[in-house]
This record gives sequence, structure tokens and C-alpha cells, in this order.
Amino acid sequence: MNSYIIPFSKITMTDLPKVGGKNASLGEMIQHLSPYGIQVPDGFAVTVDAYHEFISFNCCAPLLNDILNRLDPLSLDNLSDVGGACRKLIAEDVLPEPIQHAITEAYREMEKKYGKNISVAVRSSATAEDLPTASFAGQHDSFLNISGIENILKAVQQCYVSLFNDRAIKYRIDNGFPHLAVYLSVGIQLMVRADKGCAGVAFSIEPENGNENLIYITGAWGLGESVVQGAVNTDEFYLFKPSIEKELRAIVYRTLGNKQQMMIYADNNPKPTQYIDTPTHLRDWYILMDEEIELLGKWCLAIEKHYKMPMDIEWAKDGDSNQLYIVQARPETIHRKKKLSFKEFAIHTNAKPLCTGKAVGRAIVSGRVSIVRSLADAGKVQKGDIIVAEITNPDWNALLRKAVCIVTNKGGRTSHASIVARELGIPAVVGTLIATDVLMDGQIVTVSCAEGDTGYVYDGQLTWEEKTILSEAIPDTRTQVMFILADPEKASYLATLPNQGVGLLRMEFIIANNLQIHPMALVKYNELPDNSEKKQLEALTRHYTDKKIFFIEKLAESLALVASAFYPKDVIVRMSDFKTNEYAQLLGGKQFEPKEENPMLGFRGANRYYNERYREGFGLECAAIAKARDDMGLTNIKVMIPFCRTIQEGESVLEVMKNFGLEQGKNGLEVYVMIEIPSNVILADQFAQLFDGFSIGSNDLTQLTLGLDRDSEIVSHLFDENNKAVTEMISQAIRAAKRAGIKIGLCGQAPSDHPSFAQFLVEQGIDSISFTPDALLRGIENISEAEKQHNHSLIS
Repeated sequence: MNSYIIPFSKITMTDLPKVGGKNASLGEMIQHLSPYGIQVPDGFAVTVDAYHEFISFNCCAPLLNDILNRLDPLSLDNLSDVGGACRKLIAEDVLPEPIQHAITEAYREMEKKYGKNISVAVRSSATAEDLPTASFAGQHDSFLNISGIENILKAVQQCYVSLFNDRAIKYRIDNGFPHLAVYLSVGIQLMVRADKGCAGVAFSIEPENGNENLIYITGAWGLGESVVQGAVNTDEFYLFKPSIEKELRAIVYRTLGNKQQMMIYADNNPKPTQYIDTPTHLRDWYILMDEEIELLGKWCLAIEKHYKMPMDIEWAKDGDSNQLYIVQARPETIHRKKKLSFKEFAIHTNAKPLCTGKAVGRAIVSGRVSIVRSLADAGKVQKGDIIVAEITNPDWNALLRKAVCIVTNKGGRTSHASIVARELGIPAVVGTLIATDVLMDGQIVTVSCAEGDTGYVYDGQLTWEEKTILSEAIPDTRTQVMFILADPEKASYLATLPNQGVGLLRMEFIIANNLQIHPMALVKYNELPDNSEKKQLEALTRHYTDKKIFFIEKLAESLALVASAFYPKDVIVRMSDFKTNEYAQLLGGKQFEPKEENPMLGFRGANRYYNERYREGFGLECAAIAKARDDMGLTNIKVMIPFCRTIQEGESVLEVMKNFGLEQGKNGLEVYVMIEIPSNVILADQFAQLFDGFSIGSNDLTQLTLGLDRDSEIVSHLFDENNKAVTEMISQAIRAAKRAGIKIGLCGQAPSDHPSFAQFLVEQGIDSISFTPDALLRGIENISEAEKQHNHSLIS
């Protein structure tokens, strides 16, 4: 081989100046990661020497300099004209004969190995590309399904042309790269028949919040370009890294995308690829089997460890061979900087959103809608607009910088719109399906990406609270600060805030929101009457022959998403604590729930778990916990039993749990009990011998101690956690826990609302206090001040 060609098998990262970041990484993986079973499609690099020869042969440099010097670097008003002139110059030049010959010979060698007229991907690989500090992702062009040497030679020259795309010129300006000091290599890579299979993107950290415990994999049917472009709503998978290393089940969460389109080869079309509608039966199935997802997860972790940094990875599955491949790997650049501050947002509205999608970023903004269907609409976009589009593409990068938010019909978290939004530090809502239909040009809307995984678009200018918090300004406290959490999709973000774990994860909210089905309706599915409710139930569980497995797997994954985000910190899961009237609202629930005059004091909590009315439903809850702990390795999950009236009830529940494979002490399982009934306090020493920890439920304990209904307007003014009777109950429980040497915490609003109550808890020596996310920072401030005062009083 000459200086113009290097096979991937001969390339490492040390060759980056010769072959660019993309090609250097491909060669590095082939050479060093093949022993791990990682498969990378074969190919070769057309080196930077070839690019230099092309520029020199055609005397381009002085002419390019002259053209680029005309660019107004501040306004960029003439960017389109300058870029167009550069591209015209390169496109009309001639690829020197020695370079053509070298590429032809290398392609002939590939044909000998893989067959005549094979299809390849022709990919740009710049010397400033795929760096830890600047990705250049999407700035230069790549061409798929190219076959025949004449077409390959044309594609190579088109890669050179793309070095002067408007977006690439602007990116170099923004990142301080001299235009003619960025050189281009081209990769010629064997095409994977993902048009018959599937493809997508993976991040070795969670891409939205940078959580390092998780690997994120997304994809769709067909070629991966549809995922990168954001043209399709993808399947998503989260994997837990420690479980990969321990060879346990690592998939902790998944969502099914509708994958409405797929990109395939277009053999009889002037263009090498085309979009088609995805067949209906494929839309309703995940693109990969569990073992394939797990294998990709292992590869992602191995790649991250090799490069010693988080990685952004493209993968593909060949539909002919059913083999998986890694086709690109680059450093992940968004989350490399240490978080020095964060913003806290809170929106209060009962308005119905106009549309929803996946939230990217964490912010709330308001602005004027500007619907963009092509660059022809660029003139109407004003600074501060919310750009609404079917999808976005790299040619829009300069335009998107005017926006305060991006909203798209299609796309997922790795789409172009998502990536650009993260780089610009603005929120986005992607995959709404209907944004361009329900929103209008000039309409004022408010977009909220501060409510978890889902982003909301509301009509009009709403109000919200916004507060910037410096990380260094958040004090450390002796008392552990934990979360009260109900929505698993918020866990990855909340885990980045100051905390010591989750003191209360409310299982019943997960059942109501994510599963929607009464567990006994799944246990006794065949006995349900044929009605509209059963049809809804069947639709939700359509992928499961055994309906009970639906409940176990979906609940386990929701719990696991939280536990993996916070790992290794404790996540205390309270077993379901619906009242009978609330259980009855679940699908299939009415026929399994009695009608009670006072559900608050009726068939709830521990009593349900060993009662034949619900015992088998509780068994499904236990199975979900066991799956998350034992199969997925999330042993930071602890279990909490609510509303346990007597010692005998506690013993019965622990026995039932053991019978269902969830045994206290096995695999380190700790079981806590809620302290929320006066009997829990009066017999606290006995409860402490039975359970591993206490958690005070201040709301129930207050209303049961004072004998009032906190929902009654007539007596609600008497509800007061600071009442002497209540504080004495809490004090007794804390002392009992200290005597027994077990942990005790409190879950409730009072310590954040009332500094005096936080002061009381600190003085009593409580181990932890759990807050809802919106009250966390206020709670930390109250605890910190209380600890200062307590320490001062001890000294004096």
C-alpha cells in the first residue's frame, strides 16, 4: 500500500493525524477490541496525504483562503454564499490519477475478499473530528450503499466538498479551528445489511444527565442513518454497568418506539437509500432480543474502558447474517465537564398540554412558534423563537442557534435535534408525532422539560419558578438527605443532585402510572368477564402469554431504573399502599376490591399482603423486587412494609415474603417498617426486633395520633406535626431505634416547610429525612441550619 491508503487493520489512534478521528477509532477497535468479540466492518482509509495531494494538485488553498476571507465572522450573513463558492471550487476540481489508482486497488482487494461489486459506506473523517473536546458530529457528509469504483471515487470527492458545508465552516469558527488546518481523510467501510436488520446509537453513559451507572442503547429497523437524523421514534434500552461486569441481567428499563419509518437500500433508484413505511408487525416489536441488547452493552462497556472515557457509539445488525457490528465510536463530549451549578424549575399549571414527547435538557422556556419545514423558512425565524419541525438536520445548525427550544414530530434522544439542543444548552421535546399539526406560526407557547422524562408543550405564556444553585453553596449535613420518589423516569436526573439515596419509592404510583392494571386481574386473567376493560388489559399485555410476567417484568424494570441511577446508595421501596377505593380504579380492580366506609383505616398495607384477597398479587410485587435485586444485581434495594398494625402482622408478612422468594437477610435484603400508627410507637422495641429499620410516615402518624381526617376542611386546621403529642411519638420511635441499633428516617413535607420541625428531628438524632424533589434544597438548608444550632448548643 502507498501513503494514500491504510487498511483499518493497520490503524490505531496514533494514526489520527493521518486518517482522522473516525478512521483512527475504527482501526483502534479492530486491533485492540477484537479479542472481546467486538466486530467492526472491514475497510480502509484514504489518508490525509491524499487530501493534501488533491488540494495541491488543484492549487485550491490560495483560492479557498480568498473566498473564506470574505466571510463576515460576526454576522455570518454571507455564510451561504461563501460556503457555496468553496464547495463549487472543490466539486469542479479533479481527483489526481495516483489517488484514483490507490483507491481502486484497495477496493479490488476488498472485492476479492467479500465479493464483486460490494456495497460500502464512504465516510468523512476529519483530523479535528471525534475529539474529547469537539465531536464535529454530523458536520461532514457520509454516503451509504455505494458500489462500483466510479461511484466510490465520486463519493470520496464529495466528502472533500463537505469539509466546506456551511455548518462545518460555522462549527470551526465556534470552536476556534482554522479552516485550512482541518484536513480530511475518508473511510471506505463494508456496508452492514442493516436495511434487512436494524441499527442505532449507544452511549456508555446516560446521555441526558451523564449518569455513569447506565448505558443507553437506542435504535430502529433499517439503516442507522434514520436514528442519527431523528427521522424515527426509536426503541430505548438502559443497562446497568455493574450487572454487566457480574454477568447478571443488565437490562433495567426499556421503552417501545413506534418506528414508523425505516431506511433501506434503493437498488433501482437514483439515490442509494430510501425511506419506506415500517411494516406494521415490526413496529410493535423490539428491534433486538435481550441477549443481543446485553451483548451490545458488554461491547459498550469494553469500548469505554479501553478509551478511558464515556463514548458515543453507532451499531448495526446485519439482517442476512444476524451479526452485530460497531460501525463508529467517538468520545461523548457533553457531560465531560464537572457540574458546578444547576437550575431548579417548578411549573404550576392544570392546563392540558397541546402535545408531549421525550424531554431533552431540563428547563422551562416560553416563546413564539416558528414552524420550519426547510431552510427556505430560515428568514422567518427570529432570535428567541421555539423552532417546530418534522425533524432537523445538520444544515440547520446556524438556524437552530437562534432558538430557545426545539420541538420535533420525530426523533429520540440521539437524534440530531437532541444532540444540537444539548450542545446549545437549550431544551427540546422530540418525538411528539403531532407538533407541526397542533402548533401554529406565531403562537406563544410554554415548553416544560422539567417534569421528568416527558416534555410538555402548553398554550400561552405560563409562569414558573427558576432558581440557580451553585454546587459549592449546598452544605454537607450529618443527617442523610434522601428523596421521596414516585416517577422512575426522574431518577437519572435526581441522582445527580446532592442526596444519600431514596428514602421512599412509592410502588403504588408506579403500578398506577406505568402498569395501570390491578395485579389480581392478571393472576385471575382467565376468570375476567369479556368486556371493554379486559380488552384494554389485553392490549397492554399483548406481548405476554402469561399475564403475570407482564406485571413482574414491568414493575421490576421501573424499580431497577431508580435503583441503578442511585446505585450504590440505598433505595427503599415501599410495597404497594393503595387504599381499596384507589386499587379499584386500576384496570380490572373493581371486582377484587371491597367497598369500605373509611378506606384510610381499612384493608390497606400489611393486612393485604397475607390476606387471601390480595396475597397472590403481593406475590407478584415480591417477584418484581427479587428480579431487580437477584437477577439484576441491584442489592441496594431495601423493602418497606406500610401500615403494619401489629407484631403478628409483621411476622405474617415476613413469612409470606419468604414463601414468595423474598427472604429477609438473604442476599443482604433488609426490610423496614413504616412508623405511622401509634401501635408502632408503643411497641417500637418489639418492631425493632422484627425489622431492620424504621421510617416515620409523619402524615399518617399525625392524623392517627390526633384522631383527625386531614382531608376534612372542618378539622384540617388541627393537623400539625409540631403538636406535642406527635413530637412525643416521633421522639419515642427514634429512641427505640437507637436502643436497637437500627436506622430510622422520616418521610414528609414538614422538615422543609417548618425549620422548627427540622430542628426537632436533628436534636432527636434522626438518621435521615426524605423530601420530595421540589423540597430538597429547602430541606437541606433547614437541616444544615438546625445542625449548626444544635452543635452550638452542645458546645455552649
